[in-house]
Amino acid sequence: MKVLLAIALVLSAPSVNAQPLTQQFPSCDLKAQHALKGATGGTVKDQRQAHILMRGDILRADLGTARKARRLTQANANRLYKRVETIKAAANRYIRKQGFLSASDVASYDRLLDALTTQVCRR
Repeated sequence: MKVLLAIALVLSAPSVNAQPLTQQFPSCDLKAQHALKGATGGTVKDQRQAHILMRGDILRADLGTARKARRLTQANANRLYKRVETIKAAANRYIRKQGFLSASDVASYDRLLDALTTQVCRR
């Protein structure tokens, strides 16, 4: 009887892995990520630049969480982290050169971030 009770408790206990990926990793909700509005201020003057930087920061945080949860190896986490930093740096260079990001630039950077996000969320 005690064994059956123990089994019932184990089966009914919520599991950390049972949470949807969008709750574990906010970057997995691509629809919300695309609608994200970044905050301007300081060196960030362009709203679209703020969007890309904010998405990059969220993805970086999720990479750290995925690494701690052992969903990614350290080598993969480092590689993805460097790619995120490269995308953010490219957006910043483009802003310094042109002064703004066009809608097509943002769409291109969003696609790059989406590709990195799928590598975290598919596991």
